[in-house]
Amino acid sequence: MKQNALAGRVALITGVSRRKGIGFAVARQLSALGAKLFLHSFVAFDAAQPWGADPGAPVSLVDELRRDGAEVEHADADLQISDTPESLVHAAAAAFGHVDILVINHAYSTLGCLENITADEIDRHLHTNVRATLLLAKAFAAQHDGRPGGRIVLLTSGQHLGPMPGELAYVASKGALHQITWSLSAHLAQRRITVNTINPGATDTGYASPALHQDVLAREPQGRWGEPADAARIIGWLVTDDAQWITGEVINSTGGGP
Repeated sequence: MKQNALAGRVALITGVSRRKGIGFAVARQLSALGAKLFLHSFVAFDAAQPWGADPGAPVSLVDELRRDGAEVEHADADLQISDTPESLVHAAAAAFGHVDILVINHAYSTLGCLENITADEIDRHLHTNVRATLLLAKAFAAQHDGRPGGRIVLLTSGQHLGPMPGELAYVASKGALHQITWSLSAHLAQRRITVNTINPGATDTGYASPALHQDVLAREPQGRWGEPADAARIIGWLVTDDAQWITGEVINSTGGGP
């Protein structure tokens, strides 16, 4: 990809909360390609999870990218709140005049099998992962004026490649993103917006226990976990002009693994 392939374009990236996360890697990749960035985080979610929060991480990334000459803005917000998606898009457009690229990277994820799943957990997964995604796409499309470079990238998981019985609400929400990809892309194609979804496979973002880490590693054909940079590279390519003919696709970027 050309160094300035995204010069003059603006990307809104959700879920940029942790140094080890995919969102951080995507932000760095798109910044390296010349994009202006509006970054979303929600540190409170990570603080409540076993892996914990990464205090100060979003602000440190903003500072890092600005030192490198990038134009970057940031907001911390809860996407379970119904008006947050529209507010984020409006804030990004107000900061930079227009948003060309929307990378919906955030995810609500907790464990839960059939016997212990609750209505509240189902709702939290669907509100954050499905409702917020659709409302982000709606607000993004509403402000897009048909100029070249309109891009939406979603992230799903591997629920279509094998069973995940211990994460049923997460599977339901990520499966929904897989299924809306083609219909959303068809609806937005004439407005010069492409829509694609990435399954990044098992990615080492620091969430796995030592036992799970070794179990996954034993099943990886290339002998390693995926890294956030792996996902960032394919997302970086999809949002450039080189990928303008690619839309409606769910891409399994898994290193050959499940």
